[in-house]
Amino acid sequence: MKRSLRFLLLLVWLEMGLLLILLPWSMFWEANYFLNRFPILIPFLQNPYLRGAVSGLGVLNALFSIESFRRSAPVANRT
Repeated sequence: MKRSLRFLLLLVWLEMGLLLILLPWSMFWEANYFLNRFPILIPFLQNPYLRGAVSGLGVLNALFSIESFRRSAPVANRT
């Protein structure tokens, strides 16, 4: 059970990383609730540097989840 929960958590982290990579460059980023509700945020949220920073966090999240998945493989016991 612990192993399947860990695998599920790693998949969620990988999916979240991929979402953070792709979402800032999609149409969902440009037409969302916060931009309609608070127009003062438009220059800040449409800034390419902010989008790149969010995508960079997504890359880090995806790489960490892949590395954690790679390290979770069982290691053969030496006898």
